[in-house]
Amino acid sequence: MSSPTAYITDEICFWHDPGNYALMLKPGGFVEPYNRHIENADPKRRLHNLIQQSGLMHSLQVIPARDAQVHELTRLHSASYVAKVEQIALAGGGDTGIGAPISSNGWAAARRSAGCALTAVDAVMQGQAQTAYALTRPPGHHAEPEQGMGFCVFANAALAAAHAIEAHGLERVAIVDWDVHFGNGTQKCFEDRSDVLTISVHQQAGYLFVKGEADELGQGAGAGYNLNVPLPPGCGFGAYRESFEKVILPALDAYKPQLIIVACGYDAGRFDPLGRMMLDGVAFRWMTDAVLDMARKHAQGRVVMTHEGGYCPVSVPFWGMSVLEQMSGLKTEVVCPFTGQHDQMPAQKLQTEQARLVQSLAGYFEDIRQKHWA
Repeated sequence: MSSPTAYITDEICFWHDPGNYALMLKPGGFVEPYNRHIENADPKRRLHNLIQQSGLMHSLQVIPARDAQVHELTRLHSASYVAKVEQIALAGGGDTGIGAPISSNGWAAARRSAGCALTAVDAVMQGQAQTAYALTRPPGHHAEPEQGMGFCVFANAALAAAHAIEAHGLERVAIVDWDVHFGNGTQKCFEDRSDVLTISVHQQAGYLFVKGEADELGQGAGAGYNLNVPLPPGCGFGAYRESFEKVILPALDAYKPQLIIVACGYDAGRFDPLGRMMLDGVAFRWMTDAVLDMARKHAQGRVVMTHEGGYCPVSVPFWGMSVLEQMSGLKTEVVCPFTGQHDQMPAQKLQTEQARLVQSLAGYFEDIRQKHWA
């Protein structure tokens, strides 16, 4: 009997090199060289290592990744942008858009990263596994059809949804994005389509000139099929659980997706340098279980996760293990060193102003469904 959970990654993803940066700044002037981009391989490499060291890897169905082909990339990206990425890599490297630099191996790494997501969809849709986790790098949810953005080159989760529709004949796919940053690229890819429901729960803040506010609902045929849940900085498990129970799960239940894709970022974790949220393994485990329950109800249990952000190399492996254990139904001997602190942190509890915000969003989106959804 095959494992219920497939695991897909590739060494070239770890070799992806954004270049010589001081976190996100180009060295020069008063910016001292640091030689370490914030989006480096350590958090994901250490997660991969922990999966191996824990013994969980032996119980997962490890499936080799493949390259995303040009015709698969151009389902959502323009042909000129795809060619531009290849040309930048051939020239030795550069920025593919706004804050999405690659080096000479960037074309290979970005195609393989997207290919991990496509392979995950194939594994689930062809019955090789019930669920699949694609450890993708570079990440994807900020990449727009015409440009890379925010460390992301190709829109991995969005391309996975397009692949499920075009290669496997699905009519309704949902993408849930819990990365701490707004999934602008995913929204942009599907803003005029109703066959993909995009939901992003994120920290409310201007990021890379994009906002992700609740009134960004899609347009044309896609009006009402894009939901943004912007939460104020400092939210913990309580606010996220409330958002799921009042907004995200009801939307999924009404939409009845045939596949759920999760843009699984860990930068809402409480140690992350690029987020100001308070989640830990307790929350990531609960959110995973909530998505799995909805998938069992509507999507024959089919869930694909693509790894997005998460920049604390110490905590990300433990957050990722909680997700993979919940997906696979398997428990290892790994004990998260941070879980014991969870209930001691008042910020984990739902705050009054957070509850008011979520309740107002729930009413707002219910009105939108009544107006736009068939």
